[in-house]
Amino acid sequence: ARLEIVCFSSPWSENALAEELKNENSHFLAAVSHELLGYIGVQEICGEAYITNVAVFPEFRKSGIGRALLNAAVIGAKSRGCEFITLEVRESNIPAIMLYESEGFEKVGVRKNFYSSPTENGLIYTKFFMR
Repeated sequence: ARLEIVCFSSPWSENALAEELKNENSHFLAAVSHELLGYIGVQEICGEAYITNVAVFPEFRKSGIGRALLNAAVIGAKSRGCEFITLEVRESNIPAIMLYESEGFEKVGVRKNFYSSPTENGLIYTKFFMR
């Protein structure tokens, strides 16, 4: 929950995270070295994988943790038979967009005013496994 507060303007609460951890369709992967460095959450429904959050503490960014978490999520979704993995990202989050594009995600849409605090469009990025 502390990482959520550091990374997001609308963070998930500790209770929301705890409930999500109980969800049999959700998968959370964490990067840990004596302490939590970052995590990625994915929901899988009917062969489709949706990344809910990617978060890395600022002092550990640009060290490959986000890329490693993203790759692990992709491998997990593929191994469970998902057809694709997708996410939304703030259009101003250029470092994340560059990461997703470098890992083969394609921009497939825009969600107008998807984010709040501040209001901003969400870009939809998807990596297709079975094309």
